[in-house]
Amino acid sequence: MSAPTDINTPRYTLPELPYDYAALEPHISGRIMELHHDRHHAAYVTGANAALEQLAAARSTGDFAAINLWEKNLAFNLGGHLNHSIFWKNLSPNGGGEPEGELAEAIKDSFGSFAALKQQLNATALGIQGSGWAVLAYDSLSGKLVTFQLFDQQGNVPVGTIPLFQIDMWEHAFYLDYLNVKADYLAAIWQIVNWEDVSARLANAVAHAEGMIVR
Repeated sequence: MSAPTDINTPRYTLPELPYDYAALEPHISGRIMELHHDRHHAAYVTGANAALEQLAAARSTGDFAAINLWEKNLAFNLGGHLNHSIFWKNLSPNGGGEPEGELAEAIKDSFGSFAALKQQLNATALGIQGSGWAVLAYDSLSGKLVTFQLFDQQGNVPVGTIPLFQIDMWEHAFYLDYLNVKADYLAAIWQIVNWEDVSARLANAVAHAEGMIVR
């Protein structure tokens, strides 16, 4: 997702799934994964690149009359791209169970127990009004783990947090399999969480936070 040297070249590309479409069945169907990745995620990549093109065109003409719209479009679509890029790796056909090691200790320290985290994150997910994500994140200011609702693709993100585990609560993520029964979808997600990926993200987040001045 790094920027190329040519300013006119699209900066963002759609990453491949780290597993086959049907690899997460029966928890998430191959049909949903295909549509979710190839249509929805791809649309966010296209939208982010289009917003960059519009901003480049504005710079060339000096006409920034619609800059609020273009920057809003960039924030929304880039959020969709990043959120989904994390989500695919947060899941695994060999996932599930409970976290171990430093992640397990961090969860116990921040929430009391894994069961308490699970209950809180489920409540976070089920309480979303409209579209959004339930997020487990590392708070780089306090050194603790927190949960929060991410509205749409980019709203309500607490400053200083680094996402570790994200649950997509947009209807396109589950409706073909679970209709409007979100609790069943959440139960399925816990069966395929890739705790190794979440643990690696925590380690990276802690290392990143070491350079911050404020604690």
